[in-house]
Formats: sequence, C-alpha cells, structure tokens
Amino acid sequence: MGRTDKITRPMGGVTPVRREMHVAGRIEDYALIGDMQTAGLVCRDGTVDWLCLPRFDSPAVFAGLLGTEENGFWRLGPAHSPEGGPPPADRRRYRGDSLVLESEWDTPRGTVRVIDFMPPREDATPQLIRIVEGVSGRVPMRSALRMRFSYGWVVPWVHKVDERTVAVAGPDSVWLDTDAETYGRDLTTYADFTVGPGERIAFTISWQPSHSRPPGVPEPEAALEATEDFWREWVDHCTYHGPYRDAVVRSLITLKALTYAPTGGIVAAPTTSLPEDIGGSRNWDYRFTWLRDAAITLSSLLRTGYREEARAWREWLLRAVAGDPENLQIMYGIAGERELGENELTWLTGYENSQPVRVGNGAAGQLQLDVYGEVTEALHLAHNTGLARNDYASLLQLKLIQWVEKHWDEPDEGIWEVRGPRRHFVHSKVMTWVAVDRTIKLIESGDVDGPLDRWRQLRETIHREVCAKGYDPERNTFTQSYGSKELDASLLLIPQMGFLPPDDKRVIGTIEAIQRELGTEDGFVLRYPTSGDDAGVDGLEGDEGAFLACSFWLADDLAMIGRVEEARILFEKLLSLRNDLGLLAEEWDSRLQRQVGNFPQAFSHVPLIDTALRLTASGAYGG
Repeated sequence: MGRTDKITRPMGGVTPVRREMHVAGRIEDYALIGDMQTAGLVCRDGTVDWLCLPRFDSPAVFAGLLGTEENGFWRLGPAHSPEGGPPPADRRRYRGDSLVLESEWDTPRGTVRVIDFMPPREDATPQLIRIVEGVSGRVPMRSALRMRFSYGWVVPWVHKVDERTVAVAGPDSVWLDTDAETYGRDLTTYADFTVGPGERIAFTISWQPSHSRPPGVPEPEAALEATEDFWREWVDHCTYHGPYRDAVVRSLITLKALTYAPTGGIVAAPTTSLPEDIGGSRNWDYRFTWLRDAAITLSSLLRTGYREEARAWREWLLRAVAGDPENLQIMYGIAGERELGENELTWLTGYENSQPVRVGNGAAGQLQLDVYGEVTEALHLAHNTGLARNDYASLLQLKLIQWVEKHWDEPDEGIWEVRGPRRHFVHSKVMTWVAVDRTIKLIESGDVDGPLDRWRQLRETIHREVCAKGYDPERNTFTQSYGSKELDASLLLIPQMGFLPPDDKRVIGTIEAIQRELGTEDGFVLRYPTSGDDAGVDGLEGDEGAFLACSFWLADDLAMIGRVEEARILFEKLLSLRNDLGLLAEEWDSRLQRQVGNFPQAFSHVPLIDTALRLTASGAYGG
C-alpha cells in the first residue's frame, strides 16, 4: 500500500469571493459528458461541477463537486438572483443514443434549452461546448464561469487575447469563445444575454498547454453534428436487441465514455472521492484502470459486438504489463503508468463534508490474487470469440499462471481492497482456480504448449482446498475467508465462473445465506458486513451502501438456479435505481434512498449488461 500524504494549500491560494449560491447536487443529479479522454459532470441546474483537463486523471479545472463554488464551476441557465440559487431544469435527456445532453427550463418568460457535449478528439484540443437555444418567449440567461486550476487551488490570470478570453496558470490555459459579451467580477467571468425562439448562442472552453499557440477557434454547430454522427455510428455496432436494449445501450455508451481512446485503458469512474458513506472517509480515486474492472468491461463489450474496444484493451494490457508479469499491479494509469501514489487535498471540504479528498490510490501496491483470474478469463473470452490471435497475449497468460502456481496459497487483500490484514479470501482462491482452468483450456486447444498434467493437478489442489477450508458445512455456505464466519457477496461468482455447478447444494446454500445475511430491507446486497464506528475486516470505520454489482450478481445467480422470475424482479428493481439518464454510481444507500460512491461506475454498468443478456437468453422478462 502506498503512503497517503496530505497536501495543504499554501498562502496565496483561492480566497473567498462572492458566492453564486450553488451547492453540489445529489450524485444522481449529474449527467455525464465526455470525449473518450476526459469527462465532465453537469448538474440538473446547468452547472458543470467536475471537469479534469486534458485527461481523466488530470487536476480538475472545476472541482466544486468536492468543495464549494470557490473551487470552480461553470453555471449556464436562466438568470437568477444569487440569493435564490439556480433552478433545476424541468427536463433533460440525451439526444438519442449519444452523450449529447439537452436540458430545458420552463420560465415565466419562456422556455430555453442548453445543449452540452464534448466532441470526440484524436489530436484535437479538448473542448466543452454549450449551446443555448431559445424555444419560446424571450428568456434572460446567465453564464458564470469560475475556473480554478489544480483541483480548485489556483486562481488563473484571466485576460483577453484578440477578443478571446483566456485563463492561464502554470502549465494550463483554458480559452473561452462565445459571441455573447462577457465581463469579469469577483474572479468570475460572466455573460448576461437573452434568447428568443430559434436563436442559438454557443460557449466553448478549450484546453491548451500554456506554452503553446492558441487553439483554433471552435465551430460549435459543426462539432455538434460530428459528435452526434460519431455516437450514432458507434451504437449501430451493438448486437443486442433484447427487451432491455435502452438500458444496455446507455450502459455501453457509458463504458465507451470511460475508455481513454489513445491507449484503450478504461477508468473505473471519472471521479474521485465521491463517498461510499456520506460524511465518512470511504472516499477513493477511481480515475485509473483496474485490471479487474477493465477485464469484465472487455467481456461485456465482446458479447455485444465491440471487438475493436476489446482489441485495444488487450494491447493496453500487454503494454502495461510489458516484460514484468511477475510484478503485475492490480491497477495502472490510463496510459499504463505504475506510480499512483495517494495524497489528500486538504483545501477541499469534500462532497457533503466527506473527508478526506484523495487523489492517487494506495491500493495499487496491494496483492489481489483474483486479478489473475479476471485477466485470464478476459483473454480466454477474447480467444473464444475469434479476436485476432496475439502470440504475446498467450505467452503472458502462461507467465501469469507460472506466478500463480508459486503464490496462489498466500493471503491477500482480496477483491474489495481491504486495508486491514491480509487473509485467505475464498473469492481470491476461486479466481486463481479460474486462471489455471482457462490456461489449461488454452493448452488443450493446441494454441500453446504447457505442463498440462501438472497444471491439472494444481487446478484440483486449489479446488479441493477451497471446498475444505472455505466452506462452512453447518451453515451450508462458503465464507469470506478461511476459518471465518463472515459472508462476502463475491462468493456469488462461484457458479458464474464454473467453479461449481449452479445446482450444487453448496452454491444454493451460499446464495440463500447471502440473501439472508447481506441483504438490505429493499432487497439489494452488501459486499460484506461493516462495523460502523469500529474498523472491521476492511480496516475502515463507517458503513457503506448496497453494492450494485453484487446485487446484479445475485440476480444472475437466481436465474442460474431456476428462480428466474425472482431474478427478473430484482433486475428491474435495480434498473429503477438509475437516475433519469440511465446512470449508476457504485452503491445505493438504502437509508438515505440515494446513490453513493464514484459516478458513473463501470463496475455497476458492466453487470447490468451481463444480467440483461442472461435474462434475455432465458426469456425471463415481462411484456
């Protein structure tokens, strides 16, 4: 585990200014926009509260989500008094199957629409474009743009260059282009204007290294058309046409938006430190590529027709691991970086006072044996679905199993990245079995050579030990770790990975025990028991919400053991937790009835897709 350092703002940082009376919304109040290299979150009231430039893992230009309006935001909507605060939009939606967001306000003076999007880019400048369109009447509007670099720490120098507004600080510059007249006050750039029916006024911010020449003047309307075309063409490749298509396609678009296009790396989420426990300390930076998350994402993409994304991820994996598979990390930077040191940003108050705010992730140095199984399973699926053969991928798989052969019987931190003592987690052992099993199948296919008899014996040894040490015969359930009485929702993956058949009494007993002991009042599933004020198995204080991925896994298992109607009801109940735009965070707080954790979360949208595919195949759906 990496050491967590505190970074305290020195003298000369952000100073209090006149407030715009905007506070961060609920997590489900946000919409995602992005360009496959970074992403922004737009609140219902038209405020961009989170945007990192130029990459997912870059310091935020707007960090109001994790602090206050003093840490940066961009509000665009109907004019309002600062004391009253901006009103939420009356309606919002994505334009068809795209990441182009439309928000509409009905005001006493008429109706107005704001269109938000980020054009996909290759070598182009990152841009966030906002187009104001009058629908009816004449509506007074206001743009309030408060840029704060380095996660809300640094106030930039804002000035005019050839009628363009530019904010500069250190290595960063952000350029604002608009036909509206702008003015500065209280370290904020404003524009006040009125739109009538059919009138359109565009605002664009573009990031550029401060030492480079100014970026080209944007063409918002052409960029809008190109962005819609991009998403329309991409969605056309989807091979799923079942009853849950809208939910599946929205999840696929979200996964695509979380993919860093230049390398194929997939971030777990575009945010950091959105809390699993409101007001607590379970706040982590998810803007990196977890091998586990990326591997299961690849699985969903492959099964819905997206082979190019799967190929790009496989190439990313080979570059990240390089010639050092013995030192496989559980996560890397989006370009394959290995150093992800964890720090705390003490000048940010945290989302709803949830502290600390962390950047970087010390879990990068943990031992998590299950990762070897997830990566091997992904490579196995790629091989079986006809992805073009890559000899190094097969060689890598053999190297990984050679390491597993030597280390599978060691304790680890497990799938949930506990910060307590290492244990012999049952799920970790099951996934080492998966790694060996899939490699045996690769050898049996004739594509590679390996010690088949020895690894078959290893597979049997792991299986025998898990069933002997990880199973509680008195309660008829597998347990979280050897010798423990606690349960863990990751055990739901035992039948899905083929470790035991679904009709095995130990599998059925485990499913029922998890329902009974880890189920919430509203029918969802906790990852494992937490201990409130005391540090429990994960070494952390506080509790957390129902883990959405685990709840989808339960639906899968119920379908596998023949309880398909119960599975369908649970799945559709989970779909109802999505926000109005079809997005999910990591967890659901049953007490507060709201989403919690980083947002949107790949690890929630992937099992949504998988469960939809399973239920569709079984015919277990209404209508």
